[in-house]
Amino acid sequence: MKLNRRARIDTSQIQDRRGAGGGLGRVPIPIPTGGGGRGTLIAVAVALLITLVGGGLGLNALTGESGGPGAGDQALEQRCAADDALSQLDCRNTLYVNSVQAYWRAALPQHFGEQYRPADTVFFEQAVNTGCGAADSGVGPFYCPADQQVYIDLSFYRVLAEQLGAPGEFAQPYVVAHEYGHHVQTLLGISDEVRRQQQRDPGAANELSVLMELQADCFAGAWARNAIGTADETGQRIFTSITDQDIQEGLDTAAAIGDDSIAQRSGNPVEPSQFTHGTSAQRQEWFGRGYQSGDPTVCDTFGGGR
Repeated sequence: MKLNRRARIDTSQIQDRRGAGGGLGRVPIPIPTGGGGRGTLIAVAVALLITLVGGGLGLNALTGESGGPGAGDQALEQRCAADDALSQLDCRNTLYVNSVQAYWRAALPQHFGEQYRPADTVFFEQAVNTGCGAADSGVGPFYCPADQQVYIDLSFYRVLAEQLGAPGEFAQPYVVAHEYGHHVQTLLGISDEVRRQQQRDPGAANELSVLMELQADCFAGAWARNAIGTADETGQRIFTSITDQDIQEGLDTAAAIGDDSIAQRSGNPVEPSQFTHGTSAQRQEWFGRGYQSGDPTVCDTFGGGR
């Protein structure tokens, strides 16, 4: 995967709240205690059970106020205008956001007949106040439907690489594209319909959550197929290449955060009835479906089986 050094990094799509506090009202993540490495692995497993959450699932019980843009926005803009911008983690992730949103600006009206409404991504550290309430960074990247924003503590990628076995660079745009898949679900009314179904049939809540997550994986795959064609506002391509190895890194990431893989890594029994995101095989399958077709209309996890 190579990014185009001539592509303009549009930081207006980012709110940088790092260093802006946000700890007040933070919600501690209920991580079991334990000694040594296993305790750490359990902590990661619990965090990842609610990583990549869609439609606010897992955050609905929180209360709080959404914060505004952080003071770091101007610093991010200056950093991402520098010659070495692509060596910076935050600038690369900003460009991933730019690519995903450029894709959906064209794809949503083309495939679904709906206009795309942009969503900011918020960079934060440790804790953040959102429209869905106060969240700890332990939840990993997530999308909040109440304020229609994506939230990422960039330190998550280190956990993903070092503790979950997904070190590839393409893991990062995969995560970004997955979260924006949840934004698309909100725009299409899928998220609201799923929540209504969950309220009518609480026993099916986990199964419906899995279908939501798999669809977001499929949407991420559709973006990946078309990412090489995404461009900045001047027409410069954002990516100059995406290789088969990059796509394999996306598949490896999907496998690393499958519910069964997380349970096995934590030493817990694999309980399919408790799954909320799908197995490793399911997540790989649906990301692959989206990628192979490049068409987000194939991502009907609700009517197309599992």
